Amino acid sequence: MKYAEYLCENLKVNEGYTHCYFVAGGNIMHLLDSVRTRFVCIPVVNEVAAGIAAEYFNETNGEGHKAFALVTAGPGLTNIVTAIAGAYLESRELLVIGGQVKRSDLKSTELRQRGIQEIDGRAIVEPITTSSVLLEEALAFEKIQEILHSSLKPGPVFLEMPLDVQAEPVEFEISKVETQVSPFKNDEDLSFFVAEIKRELAESNRPIILLGGGLSREAARAFNLCLSELGIPVMTTWNGADRYGSDQINYWGRPNTWGQRAANILLQQSDCLIVVGSRLGLQQTGFAWKDFAPLARIFQVDIDVHELQKGHPRIYKGLPVDASAFLDEFLKAVDSQVCDTSEWLTFGEKVLKAFPLNDPNNNTSAGYIDPFEFVLELSDKLRRDDVVIPCSSGGAFTVMLQAFKLKQGQTMASNKGLASMGYGLSAAIGASESTQRRTVLVEGDGGFAQNLQELGTVMQRKSNLKIFLFSNSGYASIRMTQRNYFGGAYLGCDVETGLGMPNWEHIAMAYHLPYFEITVAQELPSQLADILGTPGPSLTIVKIDQEQTYYPKITSRVLPDGSMASNPLHLMSPDLSPEQISEFLPYLADTIKP
Repeated sequence: MKYAEYLCENLKVNEGYTHCYFVAGGNIMHLLDSVRTRFVCIPVVNEVAAGIAAEYFNETNGEGHKAFALVTAGPGLTNIVTAIAGAYLESRELLVIGGQVKRSDLKSTELRQRGIQEIDGRAIVEPITTSSVLLEEALAFEKIQEILHSSLKPGPVFLEMPLDVQAEPVEFEISKVETQVSPFKNDEDLSFFVAEIKRELAESNRPIILLGGGLSREAARAFNLCLSELGIPVMTTWNGADRYGSDQINYWGRPNTWGQRAANILLQQSDCLIVVGSRLGLQQTGFAWKDFAPLARIFQVDIDVHELQKGHPRIYKGLPVDASAFLDEFLKAVDSQVCDTSEWLTFGEKVLKAFPLNDPNNNTSAGYIDPFEFVLELSDKLRRDDVVIPCSSGGAFTVMLQAFKLKQGQTMASNKGLASMGYGLSAAIGASESTQRRTVLVEGDGGFAQNLQELGTVMQRKSNLKIFLFSNSGYASIRMTQRNYFGGAYLGCDVETGLGMPNWEHIAMAYHLPYFEITVAQELPSQLADILGTPGPSLTIVKIDQEQTYYPKITSRVLPDGSMASNPLHLMSPDLSPEQISEFLPYLADTIKP
């Protein structure tokens, strides 16, 4: 058989690949012929959609099925670079197979190009992959597996294959190889680490467990009951949002730079913070990372030792082990008697009630939909088996992660590391295909416009995809930045300042897509019920005020030297009153300047 056939057959038999997202091209002709009969092949309009859809397919699939992206040489590769970068920053599995000109047409180092569409794809994506390889010869699949699994931490792999290598006849045998991947752990270090946390908890009055995206959904489900019975409050990061339901009795929210005020207030007053599967990046800790959980001893579990050693935030102890292995050991060692949290739980309940998910300081002009109320209503209407895609940047993303109340069993995925606009639609396509469940996408019109061409893919696949667009004629977060820091000197953030936006009803008509508009707040509950009850895909416009406020938020100030200084997580805007500080920040009140 041809080498392309050999490679694809092994990806199917030995690695669990079932789907291929692609854009056809001449430099992958043999690969295209090989994937045609072996995988569910889904053509997309732009290669970036292939990468994003494959990433989210893998991220949301719980059955062991996987998708890869197939792109041609030159522009096919450069188009997918954004998707590769996103998967790299989120440490998610993504295999990209790229075509290349035949070996005799590869340039020497002195030339810019010899073959048609030739660029050095391997070199371009090498910094944002765990492995990037030009296959200058037909390798046995055992060697390919070494490349695929060369990194302890998941991430994208790029295989670049010259056209003549694809077509090369090979006589390798194909056989099923059972691969057992066990959690990475050091039993002795793990046991000692857990024992140390247990001792710390015995002295603790205000502990919190923070679950991140490094904890798998399967492990989170398995440990859910034990966590709920432990008596220790549980929070989630944005990447780990669906690891613990908002309806759990000891759920305390999603702290973040753009997080929920109550969650931030409580986390900052913890005296013992156990972080499971989160790298504690700057968006999680805030730019004022020296003031992150200032009263707590922080125990951090992340499989990447470099994240534990980066120096921000300051941690008490860290251990580079698999998050699920740690949580299994931890829950075997501790129980509800490990510490008395009764007063802490009572205090937390008071804080959560005092600060609603829709901040009363937000303003919505008449004739528009309050985005926070929309998200809260959507939360109530969705089923426990729905998949929720809150795009990956901008106002719609922020509101979703602040206000959406996840039910236990729902799946939510985003890509906040790269925080790229235009991710939502392709992501929802991958998640919908992967799970075969109703998928709900909430995205801003500005971001959606960047990849709206994939509506064609939605209609071809007849995806059960409900798309809700926050329509404010542009980029809400950019407009807010220009208003807050530059006195409303707007540029390129909306239609009035030069940004071109389409007529969404006409776009829907062009793709024969059912179209709805939500403009009257009083009709929101009934309209949502009708839209969600309609079978098949649909596009719904949610009219949002251009001057809509998005509180609470961490504010920054410009210093005389031009640098920026940010508040810590517990001091979000609008400012708390002295009475609120005294009541809800008693453990930090002495540190807050009037």
